[in-house]
Amino acid sequence: MHPTMHKLEPPDTHHFSAATGWLELGLPAEARAELARITPALQDQPDVLELRWMVAAEEKQWEEGLRIAQALIRWAPKRSSGWLHQAYALRRVPEGGLEKAWEALLPAADKFPKEPIILYNLSCYACQMQKLDTARLWLKRATTIGGVKKIKHMAMQDPDLEPLWPAIGAL
Repeated sequence: MHPTMHKLEPPDTHHFSAATGWLELGLPAEARAELARITPALQDQPDVLELRWMVAAEEKQWEEGLRIAQALIRWAPKRSSGWLHQAYALRRVPEGGLEKAWEALLPAADKFPKEPIILYNLSCYACQMQKLDTARLWLKRATTIGGVKKIKHMAMQDPDLEPLWPAIGAL
């Protein structure tokens, strides 16, 4: 049966909660051990995948994170997070990079037009690839959807967007 058809139930909910707690305490190895105790058939359940991705990211296990993100896209296509996680991991895997992250995230802008973080991340990637005009356009779209104040606050603290800080400060 499709993993999204299953809801977590005890004892799996207890393992999930414990894993969340361990991760919040900055102990990803303990979170990973707790996640491993979840029923094997539910390892691809979307909430479990989300938490597994966070553990992999915390441990900078980007190849594992990429596989988890791709499973999340497959099992929960209506969640934008799978696309964001995939691009984030692709930027960091040895065979990846900014260009691959950009290409992987670009289709998500059409699939999730109301998700400002996708637009924001596309702006970051464009900026880091020295495509500043493109970066400005994506950032403008992000502020239109996500709100100028919120996006500006994020952008002024994001080193990926440093080349645009003077323009962002003037927003």
